[in-house]
Amino acid sequence: MKIVILDGYTENPGDLDWKEISSLGEEFVVYDRTPDDPAIIRERIGAAEAVFTNKTPLSREVLRACPALQFIGVLATGFNIIDLEAAREAGITVCNIPSYGTEAVGQFAIALLLEICHHIGNHDQAVHEGRWSQSADWCFWDYPLIELAGKTMGIIGFGRIGQCTGRIAQALGMRVLAYDQYPNASLESEHCHYADLDTVLRESDVIALHCPLTPETERIINAESLEKMKEGVILLNNSRGPLIDEEALCEALRSGKVAAAGLDVVSMEPIRPDNPLLAAPNCIITPHISWASRESRARLMHIAAENLKAFQAGKPQNVVS
Repeated sequence: MKIVILDGYTENPGDLDWKEISSLGEEFVVYDRTPDDPAIIRERIGAAEAVFTNKTPLSREVLRACPALQFIGVLATGFNIIDLEAAREAGITVCNIPSYGTEAVGQFAIALLLEICHHIGNHDQAVHEGRWSQSADWCFWDYPLIELAGKTMGIIGFGRIGQCTGRIAQALGMRVLAYDQYPNASLESEHCHYADLDTVLRESDVIALHCPLTPETERIINAESLEKMKEGVILLNNSRGPLIDEEALCEALRSGKVAAAGLDVVSMEPIRPDNPLLAAPNCIITPHISWASRESRARLMHIAAENLKAFQAGKPQNVVS
């Protein structure tokens, strides 16, 4: 079996080893990046029977031109880059990795929140610039410092990652209100309850987005939903960028309706220079790295190898096609 990885660099910039996947084929090729050009994608897949992709799209045109292809492994959870209908028609098995970065993404959501609450980076920079040495007082701060204990975190999307964020929030003394299409009563406790979306929007001091991107959730944060929120709410999103109407959020940040936003994702990635959030006040933006701890990427690589191994054994797992 020939195995091709179309865009391996973000998964493995050199600190991991591909051997668990490479050992499953007689020929193994890794490309750091593949441009979004069907001709180049077709050429690179060539006669491969198995291909792995993270963000390189595999369209009907590409799949038709690669008749040897039997298996597509997505090096991520989301699989909207694959034309699943075309894959089904061609008899190609498509597998994703549904759970590999739960702890990393939940931890990162809280990291965004704590940065908003304390502005650690700014105050560290101020000390190194000499401002503490020159201070007339024994301490100083540039931003209001926020204590989370006793506040309410609303979590929109209470799957594995939402639950992880909720556990950490409760450890910080927060009450959790969760909104999910499929509530699980066994997860409720004294400090964690399900609520309808309007209640979550209305009662939360912090709102974290952990829902998938679907037609129903696209721009779930918009002018109307922002209006329902508390004055001075904090908004976190390290799920999917298009969950937020960025123009509406920008206006809410300018007005103070949203006190601060912590975002690891935006509508178009990499972020465009004209994205309005770049000029919005109190808006922290990181470059889609919640998932990217070494531990998380190692799990992803292992599950990717297990997906191909299961396919080769005739018992495919994590099938999305």
